[in-house]
Amino acid sequence: MAVIEASDNAQVAGGYADWQGHVIVCGLHSVGLRIVEQLNLSGVPAVVVDEQADPALARQLAGWGVPHLPVSSRTGAMLMEAGLAGAAAVICVLEDDLLTLETALLTRELRADVRIVVQLANPAVGRALAQIDVAVLDVAGLSAPAIAEACLRSGQQEIALDGERFLAARTVAARTASLRELYGALAPIAVLPADGAAVVCPGRDFQVTRGDQVTVFGTPEELRAAGIGGQRQDAGGTKPDRLAHQVRLLVMSLLRAAADRRMAAALGVLVLVLVLATVLLHAFYVLPDATIHGARADEQHISLLSAAYFAVETVTTVGYGDFTFRGQDPWLMAGAIGLMLLGATFAAVFFATLTNMIVSRRIEESLGRQRITGLSGHVIVIGLGSVGTGVIATLVSAGRKVVAVDKNEGNRRLSQLRALHVPVIVADATLPQTLEAASLAQAAAIAVVTSDDLANLETGLAVRDQLGERWQSVPVVLRMFDSPFARSVRHNFGFSSVRSTAALAAPWFVGAALGLDVLSTFYADDEPLLVARLTVSAHGGLNGLAMGQLSARTRVLAIRRAADEHLEHPPRRGTRFRGGDQAFLIGPYEELLAVLRRDHPAPHPGPVPAPAPSDLNPRY
Repeated sequence: MAVIEASDNAQVAGGYADWQGHVIVCGLHSVGLRIVEQLNLSGVPAVVVDEQADPALARQLAGWGVPHLPVSSRTGAMLMEAGLAGAAAVICVLEDDLLTLETALLTRELRADVRIVVQLANPAVGRALAQIDVAVLDVAGLSAPAIAEACLRSGQQEIALDGERFLAARTVAARTASLRELYGALAPIAVLPADGAAVVCPGRDFQVTRGDQVTVFGTPEELRAAGIGGQRQDAGGTKPDRLAHQVRLLVMSLLRAAADRRMAAALGVLVLVLVLATVLLHAFYVLPDATIHGARADEQHISLLSAAYFAVETVTTVGYGDFTFRGQDPWLMAGAIGLMLLGATFAAVFFATLTNMIVSRRIEESLGRQRITGLSGHVIVIGLGSVGTGVIATLVSAGRKVVAVDKNEGNRRLSQLRALHVPVIVADATLPQTLEAASLAQAAAIAVVTSDDLANLETGLAVRDQLGERWQSVPVVLRMFDSPFARSVRHNFGFSSVRSTAALAAPWFVGAALGLDVLSTFYADDEPLLVARLTVSAHGGLNGLAMGQLSARTRVLAIRRAADEHLEHPPRRGTRFRGGDQAFLIGPYEELLAVLRRDHPAPHPGPVPAPAPSDLNPRY
């Protein structure tokens, strides 16, 4: 331990204050490790600042050759020691939002011109930071749409390029031909052969065979013209009528409650008493004054409807204004006494049981313990963290019915889900009875999105076991943090939709830090693709470059010239970039970062003038 501490102190003493062009990453846990990994793979130097880093993660940094300062990022001197004076950006992804906020404010005070990107879940705090030129991103908000799309399998994703609507649509090749022959000028994004790995950004002369899945990009009108259908599909159909849905659930609850033997017995005896009383009154009750009720002298018995009315009136003790037993035969009066006692007894039992059922249902809803009945075609979301809540909100906005499952009774998001009219089951999702209570047999998709990879795998295997023959047709989406582990789960257990929230969110942070404006991210097979906007530098490496000279795995979707208000779509291979152009690109994140580095070469770390003492905040 003494050796480690001495090494750390030496490292801090040496410092990186003379570096420039690097990125400071504050926080190593969660998405921080993936951010550092992508910076390292892209050749962007980074310095990590985290005083409570996991030793295993710290060793991983050492294996990559990335410096790590085990100090607090909320100290001005330590930020300057990490090279803040020459840093290109600071990314703050600490686990505590308050610490993140403090680090961001301190960084802005120390350097007014540095790019700052932070992870915050609180939108109000995020809007306040945006006013001081801090880019605020939320991992849950960035990854939830991709997880929801995997559940919906809509095959379409809407992407806005500078205010204009485009769609990335997945279709199936109808015959063996080139992409140009099948889809004309539509931009191919990915091809997933029936028996091979995905091909990203293929050329239009790429040959596909019948049955291959092809993702193309274009406007809704262009997609319709190609016979793909440019309207956004709503996998859930029209938004269900909430009132009708609630009525249906109430009826199902009543039917289920009627199966209770006590309620069924009370209701059965009550109906039997009313039927017998109606028959007897119709046969033997004599109107005391036939003229009052409009009956002739030979028709002094009351009608069957009047007898039923009189029987119910007697049982509910709301009479006697219309009929009375005064003047009737003694045996009939004695029977009336018994009718009142029996009717009142069994009516009270029935209504007490009904009230108990309604109150119990409300208590179950408030505690999240109700059994889901009457639902089909819904999506089960297991895990009510920030990602799970974001997935549920996305599905509800798409008009899908959702059932949430979480084993934490004290989850602070339960009230938020009740406001969305989403039923919640508080139980262990690995148990068969919990999945049965969530109507797994009628579910259209399942998303397992807790914050524990092993728990997600265990739950996913339990779901697969309970689905049985439906396993191949029902999407089961697993959230995984670790990308290698996600690939292993996919290949060894057959889960086709494994999504890494870190892999989805990290490119947004890296792009925002380096000047690449990420607009959207989605998966092609098991590879995340990014749609990003890049402003071409007048003195950068892209100025004058033909678009066909870019990497084969990168495609320019559209371009807006500096002096033109119209979006040029689709650009030709011979089209050349000019300084000030806004280029909209798609491809794997490492390819897009390579394009960014080509346009804005990052300087190698080197000495920069030391800041004057007055530049430091005296508080720190």
